[in-house]
Amino acid sequence: MKKKIIIFMPTVNTAGGVEKNFFIIANYLSKKLKEISVITLSKFVRPRLNKRIKVIYPNFSFFENLGRRTKFLISLIFLFKEIKKNKEATVLCFQGIIYCILLCKLTKTKIIIRSNSSPSGWSKNWLKQFLYKKIYGLANKIIVNSMDFKKELNQKFKLKSICIYNPLNTKEIYKYSKKNTKIKFFKRKSINIINIARFTEQKDHDCLIKSINLIKDEYNIRLIILGSGPLKNKITYLIKSLNLSKNIKIINPKKNPYPYIIKSDLFVLSSKYEGSPNVLLEAVALKKFIISSDCPTGPREILDRGMGGELFKVGNYQMLSKKIKFFIENKKKLEKKKNYAFKRLERFNYFERLRDYYKAIND
Repeated sequence: MKKKIIIFMPTVNTAGGVEKNFFIIANYLSKKLKEISVITLSKFVRPRLNKRIKVIYPNFSFFENLGRRTKFLISLIFLFKEIKKNKEATVLCFQGIIYCILLCKLTKTKIIIRSNSSPSGWSKNWLKQFLYKKIYGLANKIIVNSMDFKKELNQKFKLKSICIYNPLNTKEIYKYSKKNTKIKFFKRKSINIINIARFTEQKDHDCLIKSINLIKDEYNIRLIILGSGPLKNKITYLIKSLNLSKNIKIINPKKNPYPYIIKSDLFVLSSKYEGSPNVLLEAVALKKFIISSDCPTGPREILDRGMGGELFKVGNYQMLSKKIKFFIENKKKLEKKKNYAFKRLERFNYFERLRDYYKAIND
């Protein structure tokens, strides 16, 4: 097909769910479309993208050390130049959505946005809510990754969107989970728990850590948190202040986190809000039992309203500790829930969902 697509992805974190989906979708579209380019300030994306994709980034490496918003604004300059060269192009935006929509409206360019995080995260900020409603509504098409997310957009902001679940490559996940990785912190006789998330307010690690503190004397619990981020020092201090250094270990993000997941007994997600957390899907694909906050949006839908795992109220660490305790004492009884969640992964079929993206761009 002759259609020209410009993908706007200013910053790339190697371990993030948004980034994983960006690489998957971009590489798939490059096989279907004649012309596709990516606007980014992250040079290291080049090896992970199909050679047919034109990657546009600055020649100076100092751009990578700038703040997130500054990167978005600088990336807009490159996007503007690319749009001027290809006036009939369609922009597919993964990040910096508000900035990108405004530029595309000024240049009369068709824009499709992929929104990955529930607007509930902005509920206390009236300005963000206003911008969300007014500016997102200017996009030609909004793609979200869960049905609950779609309902939320419609009910709160009167915005129409289409839901395309995250494409999940279960075979690849299983393959990489078998890579030989030594994880000394996990012990055979301990309850090994894994959490993978950036250290931000959204991920609410405080809740997870406090829940472990409540039951640390009853069980031999080992928790690994794979993550980095602005609140890392704060979380590290909390762990030490609660004397949990023997129970909790922080490890920097891994390009391949799957060996850590498969060697765990339990996956816990404690977020205040999400979109459709990719890491939760990956844990289900590796047949791990899930305990997740019942946050907007994603976990409740992935776990089919609790039929495929356990849900707890956002921020309620006492409830989370009870859920962990219940898991420890009822592992065999909970096998049915774990297997049910795995069977329901058919909704995230890799090739079917990628075809949905192709159709959405061509409509």
